[in-house]
Amino acid sequence: MKFIIIYITHPNLKIAKKVTEALLKDRLIACVNYFPIESAYWWKGKIESGKEIVSLMKTKKENWTKVKKAVETMHPYETPCIMKLEVKSNKAYADWIKKETR
Repeated sequence: MKFIIIYITHPNLKIAKKVTEALLKDRLIACVNYFPIESAYWWKGKIESGKEIVSLMKTKKENWTKVKKAVETMHPYETPCIMKLEVKSNKAYADWIKKETR
């Protein structure tokens, strides 16, 4: 079974957890991993940089639109990074994701 990983950047861990806990509660995602990162990017005509948190959320392909819309309503960034990555895994893990999401 194919599933997706949704890659999202957040300003800090507290906000990342707030967003993902809502998605877990609604069973839109099966699980999430958090990683601290350093980012550099163009923003409003100049180069910015700073620390962020990346969340990697695992879910069914069918949940992409629901997750994206939910994150857009909760996320504090004016232009949040919400990316879908299509992946394959071992059958047992993919079956677990399917079982744990709606």
